[in-house]
Amino acid sequence: MKVKNSLKSLRSRDRNNRLVRRKGRIYVINKTNPRYKARQG
Repeated sequence: MKVKNSLKSLRSRDRNNRLVRRKGRIYVINKTNPRYKARQG
């Protein structure tokens, strides 16, 4: 999982990427291709 300051660029890399808020953190998750997982902050 990557840790980035801004997830906007990562979200646009694949059309299955979803932005999700969990426990105060923002995540990018992708069910079909998990290598796009990322977390902000």
